[in-house]
Amino acid sequence: MPLQGRTPPVPDARLCGALADDLREAGFTAAAVRGAWGDLADDAIGRGLRSPAERALAGRTDAVAVLALLLALGVAQPRDAVEAALPRTGTAGLIDLGLAALDGDAVIPAALVRPQAYTDSHGEREWWIASDLDETALRGPLPEDHVLGVGGASLTLAALVVPTPAERALDLGAGCGIQSLRIRRDVDEVVATDVSDRALRFTRLNALLNGVDHVETRRGSLFEPVAGETFDRIVSNPPFVITPRLDGVPAYEYRDGGLEGDALVASVIAGAGRHLRVGGIAQLLGNWETRDGTPGLERVAQWVAASDVPLDAWVVERERLDPLAYATLWVRDGGTVPGTEDYERLVTAWLDDFARRGVTEIGFGYVLLRRPASGIPTLDLYETVTTPVAEGTLGAHLADALAAHDRLAHLDDDALAGTAFEVAGDVTEARHHLPGSESPSVIELRQGGGFARVVEVDPALAGVVGACDGDLPVGVLIDAVADLLDVDAAALRADLLPRIRELATTGFLGLA
Repeated sequence: MPLQGRTPPVPDARLCGALADDLREAGFTAAAVRGAWGDLADDAIGRGLRSPAERALAGRTDAVAVLALLLALGVAQPRDAVEAALPRTGTAGLIDLGLAALDGDAVIPAALVRPQAYTDSHGEREWWIASDLDETALRGPLPEDHVLGVGGASLTLAALVVPTPAERALDLGAGCGIQSLRIRRDVDEVVATDVSDRALRFTRLNALLNGVDHVETRRGSLFEPVAGETFDRIVSNPPFVITPRLDGVPAYEYRDGGLEGDALVASVIAGAGRHLRVGGIAQLLGNWETRDGTPGLERVAQWVAASDVPLDAWVVERERLDPLAYATLWVRDGGTVPGTEDYERLVTAWLDDFARRGVTEIGFGYVLLRRPASGIPTLDLYETVTTPVAEGTLGAHLADALAAHDRLAHLDDDALAGTAFEVAGDVTEARHHLPGSESPSVIELRQGGGFARVVEVDPALAGVVGACDGDLPVGVLIDAVADLLDVDAAALRADLLPRIRELATTGFLGLA
């Protein structure tokens, strides 16, 4: 049984160092743990079921099995087995770190410490990430001050952050600190903020456990802890989940910012510009409502436009949910079981809340904001992209896209026509023909990386793109295609140059 009391983590440098040495020596890695309990159990854990993993590890006393049960699953273990697996830390060290308690001869987990492997622009890396016991370990709903571990949203944001060097970053709403650890790979120092002291304790503990320095924690809401300060990077996986403000509806700190509707995301966008250095970039995840007929992306554009500091903006909406799908998603996320009275009561509260504000859809997506060096925004892109993507590559893709946009923004159409391009290596072309037809009815350009975009093009644009090999300027290619199709060259330039500019910004074409 997991520990039911709420012991706070204690970020002690010496003990964190000892624990890291023990975990390293034990070979407590993501690959080792998956190998120990197998693919079926690994899939089951993703579905909130730990019994297949417990069965796979039953009777084993090796260090990986003991640590997988105790720290990855939250299952109590015999004291002698824990002492053998963690010879430097021991049971006493785990207790002093606030990660366990002792009940007779059983070590009772008070937190999870899970290995997490990933690859970024620096190469492969493995962390150990401590967080609160999840609903699987607790066998029930989460406490409202729950500190979430590494989840899908946090991994998405970490993969989106542009991997370019900078001096100073702000991790707004740090939680267990995963964004702070990841962005510290590219910046000299990080300030991590959160309203939860418990979360900041986990952030400090995780930084110590993984040997990451120059991470400072400050407690407070939104930008209050950094008033008057500016940063090269702001990253935020804020508590953006839209939650009814009603008695009896749990307000989980890790996901609920305490504001009505999507006001929390609007507040982050409103404050970001004042805390960005010139050229600085803010990236966050968010939800936004389609309300009273106004699309969610349009409302986000209004928030950006209202910023007292002009901002470049690139907002990508990845999915939309209707109110019922959204409500059931987040009620279940809190550990409330479908079919129970509480489940129906909470879902109804969400639906009533949405109906009161005239909400018909809720969007989820990525927001990138930048304080332009010139003070005049040149990037204003709001789009819906729902194709499946390899999110681990998106940070580098966004950095390349921003660089391409900046180069192209200074080129008028004449200068653009004098520029040579080449087709990106991940781009393919698909042509669809009606049966018996020699000419294609649909021509598509498909992107293998980035956002995996599929763009329908006409024969003229397809011909120009197909000829882009870095040799001739695109204006020459357009003139040649105009001659081939027997159309006016000036009119074709006016039609194709804006589309060439967009293809270059989104990564289909590269500047030669």
